[in-house]
Amino acid sequence: MGKPRWLNEREARVWQQYRDLKRDLQSAQDNQLLRDSGLSGAEYALLAPISETPDGVMRSRELGQAAGWERSRLSHQISRMEKRGLVVREECYEDARGAMVRLTPAGRAAIEAAAPQHVETVRRYFFDPLSSEEVELLGTLFGRMLAALAKGE
Repeated sequence: MGKPRWLNEREARVWQQYRDLKRDLQSAQDNQLLRDSGLSGAEYALLAPISETPDGVMRSRELGQAAGWERSRLSHQISRMEKRGLVVREECYEDARGAMVRLTPAGRAAIEAAAPQHVETVRRYFFDPLSSEEVELLGTLFGRMLAALAKGE
C-alpha cells in the first residue's frame, strides 16, 4: 500500500475550508427551505428531479440515482413524503419489481413555492461571491474532480 501521502499545511487548510463550506452551505439551504416552505432538504432533493420530468413521475431507482441515495434511505424518505401528501408510489407497468414515484398536486405546489427562494439562497451564497471567470474555473475544477471519482481514482 505504501507510505501515506499526508496533506501539507496549505492542502489541509483548503480541505478544511471545503468541509466547512459544504457543511455551512447545506445548513443555510436546509434552514431556508424549512423556514420559507416547510420542506426539508431531503424532500426538496427528491421533489426537484421529479418536478423536472414532463409528467411529474419518475422511476424510484432513477430518483435514488439522481439524489445519490441508497434504496433504503430513499424508501423511508418516500414513505414520509407520502404521509405528507407530497408524492404517491405507483406500480411500474414495464417492470413489476420497480416502483414509480409521482408528484401530487400538493407536492407540485410545495416545490414551486420553494424553488424561487431556494435558488436565491444558492445564488447568494454560492455564485454571488464569485466572478464570472471564477465560476467558469470552478466548473472546470469540479468536472475534473468528478471525472476522477468516476474513474475510481
